[in-house]
Amino acid sequence: MRDFLDAALGFPAVLFSFALIVVIGFWLLVATGVVDAGEEGGLLGGLPALAISGFVAVGWFAALAGTVLFPALGWVILAAALVVGFGAAVLVRRLTPTPEKVPSRHDFVGQMCVIRTQSVSTDFGQAEVRAVDGSTAVIQVRQTGTDTFNAGGAALIFQYDTEGEFFWVMPYERGL
Repeated sequence: MRDFLDAALGFPAVLFSFALIVVIGFWLLVATGVVDAGEEGGLLGGLPALAISGFVAVGWFAALAGTVLFPALGWVILAAALVVGFGAAVLVRRLTPTPEKVPSRHDFVGQMCVIRTQSVSTDFGQAEVRAVDGSTAVIQVRQTGTDTFNAGGAALIFQYDTEGEFFWVMPYERGL
């Protein structure tokens, strides 16, 4: 046990040892629900927690093994552990599935829609809009002015009103 502690607290493994303690603490907090790892497992402003964890864990093991096997090659072991840790982080990123973007009503803003009611006023109107995935949705639309909208006409969605749960539209000329 003494040899293990000497290796773990000796250069270069000690650099990874303290980082490993932080990573283990982070995952314990995530497991207990105190900290949220985020939708994408983000950490430190978007850096993926799994990739950082893989870098630290594999780097620590490489540094520890290198320290035990080749105690006189400290800086070389550190460089090798960094390279091996980076390789592990890249591998983790490649093997971790990318989460799908959750669709939002705000995705329709900036899209063209087709008016489906006889008119659109400041308090009534419906339109059909095509989502990025090809599906269509019938949405509630409103206008701010006195523009004329007819069924089958085109309009541009320029804003979503979250309180009223409708979209603001304006006339859209296809030729522009």
